[in-house]
Amino acid sequence: MSTSSEQAPKKSRRGNKPGRKPKDPNKPGRFSQISTLYKGAVKQNPQIPLWMALAFAVGFVPLLLIGVAWGHPYYLGFIGIMIGLLLAMILFGRLAERAAYSQLDGQPGASGAALGALRRGWFVEQEPVAAEAGRARNVRDMAAAAMVFRAVGKPGVVLIGEGPRGNATKLLNSEKKRVERVVGPEVPVTIYRVGQGDDAIAVGDITKKMGKLDKKLTTAEVSSVNKRLRALGSKRPPIPAGMDPKNARADRRGLRGR
Repeated sequence: MSTSSEQAPKKSRRGNKPGRKPKDPNKPGRFSQISTLYKGAVKQNPQIPLWMALAFAVGFVPLLLIGVAWGHPYYLGFIGIMIGLLLAMILFGRLAERAAYSQLDGQPGASGAALGALRRGWFVEQEPVAAEAGRARNVRDMAAAAMVFRAVGKPGVVLIGEGPRGNATKLLNSEKKRVERVVGPEVPVTIYRVGQGDDAIAVGDITKKMGKLDKKLTTAEVSSVNKRLRALGSKRPPIPAGMDPKNARADRRGLRGR
């Protein structure tokens, strides 16, 4: 009989924890993403550092002065630093989002990129469900193309059109009738057009408008409607030779950083 000292040594548990995935060296970390987002936002709006400094001062200076008056400058000063940093980061998030939308404004596929910022509960088609390229012959002419993007959520089906006013409006109305034939009258279908004019909205207002819509469907109904629409497919004409629709679309990571 072998003794306990002759048994095989136990393997160290360090580094062998189950469920822990090895870190991907090609995937940027959180601080790297924030740094990339900050540089991109500052490039669009050079005044962002100044506004962040003012937001920090609003949270820090009053508490520091109160701390000096009460004889506790370190305690209240530390709290002021935390509040100042929080205010600066909140303001940075708002300004970075605005800068990202400003960069997307006017680019083909901007509506699809904006829909990528929707919260959970929405099913968003990454590619346009309908498009009219017109006389476009290459990727530079895509600015004159009309496209429709679709999102399905508890408020129903939302169609976003972009491009020349006439073509986009015509394409939106055609796609709305097509969707209504599939989902039925009980499912609301809302349309928005992104662009210029009194009947249009800015690309930065898409998610705000959609967030204010009344919720009409349950989670199960949303999933069912999305499956029916995906089975319907898309209505897109052939893209002109030499044009890559993926390269023509805006980068959807612009709202989140890389």
